[in-house]
Amino acid sequence: MKVLTANRLFDGEAVWLAADHSWAETLPAAHVAHDEADEERLAAHGKLSAARNEVVDVELIDVQLVDGAIVPLRLRERIRAAGPTVRGDLGKQARAVPALAAA
Repeated sequence: MKVLTANRLFDGEAVWLAADHSWAETLPAAHVAHDEADEERLAAHGKLSAARNEVVDVELIDVQLVDGAIVPLRLRERIRAAGPTVRGDLGKQARAVPALAAA
C-alpha cells in the first residue's frame, strides 16, 4: 500500500493526496493505493501538480494500516506526518490529529 506525499510549494507544508485529488495537510485524509494501477494514477496526478507549481518533492511512500490508521513504514515519513520533533506545541502534533512519530 502506498500514499502520495509532497511539500506544498507556497508554504513548505507536508501534504498527502486525498481521494478527491486535493492536497490534504493530514495523513489520515490521504488516499491509499492498494494496487499498481492506483499507484500509477497517484504518481501521474503528482507529476501534474508539480508541473503546475502546486507541490514539490512528490513521492509515493509505503504505508500500512494499523487499527484502521495509515502509518508510514519509514520513520522519516512518520515525522513528516507528525511535525517538528523539537517542540510538541508546534506543527501537526499540536493539532487534534494523533502524532504518528512514535507509532
